[in-house]
Amino acid sequence: MTSPLARFHPRLLDALRGYNRERLAKDVGSGLTVGIVALPLAMAFAIASGLKPEAGLWTAIIAGFIISALGGTTAQIGGPAGAFIVIVYGIVERYGVANLLIATACAGVLLFALGLFKLGTLVRYVPVSIVIGFTNGIAVLIALSQVKDWLGLEIIHMPGDFFSQIKTIAAHIDTVNVYALALGSVCVLGLYIWPRVFVEGSPIIRLLEGRRVQTFARVPGPIMALVTLSMLAWALDMPVETLGSRFGSIPDGLPAFALPDFSWETVRLLVTPTLTIALLGAIESLLCARVADQLASDPHYVKHDPNQELMAQGIANMVVPFFGGMPATGTIARTVTNIRSGATSPVAGIVHALVLAAVVLVAAPLALYIPLAVLSGILLFVAWNMGEWHEFVRLRQFSGHYRMLLLGTFFLTVVFDLTVAVEVGMVLACVLFIRRMSSLFRVAPVALGEDAMVYKLYGALFFGAVAKIDPIVQAVENHPRGVRVVLDASQLISLDASGLDALEQLLKAIVHRGGLLYINDVNEQPRKLMESSGFAARLQGFQAAAATP
Repeated sequence: MTSPLARFHPRLLDALRGYNRERLAKDVGSGLTVGIVALPLAMAFAIASGLKPEAGLWTAIIAGFIISALGGTTAQIGGPAGAFIVIVYGIVERYGVANLLIATACAGVLLFALGLFKLGTLVRYVPVSIVIGFTNGIAVLIALSQVKDWLGLEIIHMPGDFFSQIKTIAAHIDTVNVYALALGSVCVLGLYIWPRVFVEGSPIIRLLEGRRVQTFARVPGPIMALVTLSMLAWALDMPVETLGSRFGSIPDGLPAFALPDFSWETVRLLVTPTLTIALLGAIESLLCARVADQLASDPHYVKHDPNQELMAQGIANMVVPFFGGMPATGTIARTVTNIRSGATSPVAGIVHALVLAAVVLVAAPLALYIPLAVLSGILLFVAWNMGEWHEFVRLRQFSGHYRMLLLGTFFLTVVFDLTVAVEVGMVLACVLFIRRMSSLFRVAPVALGEDAMVYKLYGALFFGAVAKIDPIVQAVENHPRGVRVVLDASQLISLDASGLDALEQLLKAIVHRGGLLYINDVNEQPRKLMESSGFAARLQGFQAAAATP
């Protein structure tokens, strides 16, 4: 008998069987690369979310370690993600940092429960149009949130909603810092150019040869931008805001374990933030795992286990709040980097977390000189890459239902928030699905005589299509008494309780007029429902009574 609960079995246990030095070398190299890439992103995500940079760093370290060690994927990298920026900022703005920690821990419990009860596959039922809509909406909001630091505007506090942010930026546009604007713009431009510099046949390839080219090519763009532009700003003594000037020193020691001020009254107030974090975390992590499955080509790679992954995500989000962290999930950019760097097992993700920890503990004082405009440039580039903008161009190729879902989710995400967008989007998706399915059911008249009327049923007779039985009822009521109605059900593939009730009403109308109902060639599912409900017995009873002299 199959257990209703998922087995807790981390992918790492399977990956270590037959593990050798060659695979370890690949995983260590990949972990080093991803750890370096994660450094600026973790700080940038935390700052954009209204938190201190160390919140992002230690989330990437602790959650990244737990997700790789206990998860159900081979190469996924966990940590703070760009998709959470808008959500976390809104929660901090409305509820405060302490309540964010409680909501994150509660979301972790919910994520673990989703995995434990084998509900990981349900995330796949979210329509792709909704996913694209809220992803593009989040990308717009991330970009908007970075305009303040990119332009160096003198704004003490940024509001959380879309229109208020635009109004605040417009009111302070005369305080633009040209040095910050220059640094942020050069950062975005550099991140765009950097991976294209080493394309086969480019001028730099002709100037440089052999290992020197490979050495430069392996340096991640965000790290190159962070180091070079920070050194430039420091050398020229540019009057721009830095991590040090805004946040002070970054702690170079291990984070302290602290319990949030927990109460059930607070938990009840945080139901919506908790559900939002859990929903977004589940969607992001499993979408990321699916992308990794499609990209991976290593022979040791095994496709992800969604339930185990959700349990690991849940444990990570239960733990990080006790160290002042923020919500964590699977991260597509770092996961893709991990795969392309040659990762063969979750060991690469563990190495990435250890590398990050070493860098933070050793080089934390150097982070004080990083200009915020450079981090905003990195996030602007992340937002651009995060959005699937080509889907807007392709909208004319799809149905009106698809366009309505995608655009509706996009605008609701931007104008309101992700929770409203997903809730409305899912309700709209269900309504449109019901409408589409009801259009597929039809009743075709085959023969309409004085003594008999024959109809053929096609599709699924369910609650959204029962109105299509009404014309048969009306035809019976308008027909002379004693009419026989024959329904050919050979093409009726499904029947629900509402559809069965419609057939019951039809039977009553026919019997009341002294006629008979015959349903022929019934398929398995409709037949079982008719038999279990007693409808088949009643139908046969009327037929038998009519046949008795």
